[in-house]
Amino acid sequence: MTPIIQYLEDGRVLENGQEARKITKEATRYTLVGQQLYRRGFAFPLIRCLEGDEAEYVMREVHEGICGTHIGGRALTSKIARAGYYWPTLRSDCINYVKKCDRCQRFAEGHKAPPERLHSVASPWPFCKWGIDILGPFPMEPGQIKFLILAMDYFTKWVETESVATISAERVKRFLWKKIACRFGIPTEIVFDNGTQFAFHVTAEFCEGLRIKQIFTSVEHPQSKDQAEAANKVILKGLQKRLEEVLWSYHTTPHSTTNEIPFRLTFGTEAVIPVEIGEPSARTTLFEQSKNEDELRANLDLLQELRETAHIREYAVKARVARSYNRRVVLHNFRPQDLVLRKVIQKAENNKLTPSWEGPFRVKEEVGRGAYRLESLGGKKVPRTWNVASLRMYYS
Repeated sequence: MTPIIQYLEDGRVLENGQEARKITKEATRYTLVGQQLYRRGFAFPLIRCLEGDEAEYVMREVHEGICGTHIGGRALTSKIARAGYYWPTLRSDCINYVKKCDRCQRFAEGHKAPPERLHSVASPWPFCKWGIDILGPFPMEPGQIKFLILAMDYFTKWVETESVATISAERVKRFLWKKIACRFGIPTEIVFDNGTQFAFHVTAEFCEGLRIKQIFTSVEHPQSKDQAEAANKVILKGLQKRLEEVLWSYHTTPHSTTNEIPFRLTFGTEAVIPVEIGEPSARTTLFEQSKNEDELRANLDLLQELRETAHIREYAVKARVARSYNRRVVLHNFRPQDLVLRKVIQKAENNKLTPSWEGPFRVKEEVGRGAYRLESLGGKKVPRTWNVASLRMYYS
């Protein structure tokens, strides 16, 4: 603004050529009142021009002062202009000021669009990969039962459960050995959430001894083990009945991705359900004991083809869902040393006035598939990985 003030005061232009002509033309929109520069406006006859510290003070006072409510960048621009102030970079300065406001960043809403592409999780063969989760606490049952350990095979969708009174690493270890290893063989991978009973050294040593790869999901990102979470919803929805009835119903119902029932993919034959006894079906009416064993052997011979067909069908369904999901994605990527805020974990003491984000933290490394390792500004490592959906850039 200084060249315009000099031109209005004594008619001198220090620049030459095209720049001088530009200042001469631009100066017609300004006037001096005393020693203060004003711009001729459309909403007001005169708008006061500000520079440097004056502009900074106006933005700070309007945005977070006595009458400030931490409004957005465009609203801040409009409010300052309506108050009768102007400088050449008013709009961009207001947007950047709001962008760097610490309080605005901490109370900002979460991501509207997905920040990362959908990555499908599949298992190459039956009982190779399991997802483990814990449901509860539930109302106290006989025997002090309050929790439910649930495991689901990613290939057949077969579910194993065990009711327990308390959750501990020893309980989890016993469940893995009794319900999975002894029944279906030693798996290659097990996907855990971030419960302490899963990360405890007892569970880690057990998995290491059997050469089972432990995979931990990102904090506050249950989509990382969405298949186990989907099974949780079905189990919880049906728990008004006895658990055995719920599991039987789940095992004998066709799964939406494979279009096969988990019982058939696991054991190679269709289960006879109670309705076929109450109202005899064709196979119960025409059942012949002498041919039954031969038919079962034939089913086992064809089981591999059945499983491969189900696997291909599941892959096609997941690819179609991923294409639809990825159309809505607005990618958010962070690089090492970037400062980020992370979503506040829901706690009992949280309320509507609690900030939505906490930090800042520094990105230590990118793990892949939208997961990052963080560290505090002091260099202390933050446990577990955090998904991009729970992070946002911090501007300072």
